[in-house]
Amino acid sequence: MAGHSHAKNVMHRKAAQGAKRAQAFGKLIREITVSAKMGLPDPAMNPRLRAAVKAALVANMTRDTIDRAIKRASDAGQGEGYEEVRYEGYGPHGIAIIVEALTDNRNRTGGDLRSMFAKNGGALGETNSVAFQFERKGVLRFKPAVGSADAMLEAAIEAGAEDVESDEDGHEVSTSVEDFAAVRDALEAKFGQAEAAKLEWWPSTTIDLDEERAREVLKLIDALDDHDDVQTVYANFEVDAAAAERLSAA
Repeated sequence: MAGHSHAKNVMHRKAAQGAKRAQAFGKLIREITVSAKMGLPDPAMNPRLRAAVKAALVANMTRDTIDRAIKRASDAGQGEGYEEVRYEGYGPHGIAIIVEALTDNRNRTGGDLRSMFAKNGGALGETNSVAFQFERKGVLRFKPAVGSADAMLEAAIEAGAEDVESDEDGHEVSTSVEDFAAVRDALEAKFGQAEAAKLEWWPSTTIDLDEERAREVLKLIDALDDHDDVQTVYANFEVDAAAAERLSAA
């Protein structure tokens, strides 16, 4: 299980840059509501809801707000109108982009995203037009304090994980989709609840961009990410560390 480093530049930039608080909370509440509606309203019995609650707590959402969102999901009609939709397309310089959304109006969301792609030098494509350039992975992230790199690696191998990457930011464990639940349960039993536990799209290969070209791609990604219906954006590009730091500060 040699060290595997996937494209995290966009993720790190967004984490450092942050989103408007109200909009970010709105997206988190939508995910909590849909997760509770699709499964049991108890995070202990609903892994997707547990992950959504954890993300909300990390974003400093109050427990009362989270509990109200879960309660609303139990009320008639709440969360039923939303559907999960995946949009795919190409950005500037041939960068492949996957957008995951929760929407109550597929036509509205699709039209909005199509316009964003077009205005920023890209084009929205059909389903599966770029997904073949990505792999669906189960991902768990733990704080560095939960254990050493060796301890995490040993436990992950025993649990059936595919790969582990440990650094000063923490431990990142990747699994196949099929093994995700079993690996999550095993590692959380040993190290406590993960900071994040979800399915993600990882690029099979990445395109190296210089700072100027990366800025053009990030302009589109930021526009997509700011849309109320968009939950997550994935792209298959990399920039070097120095350029990434400058872009983060921009």
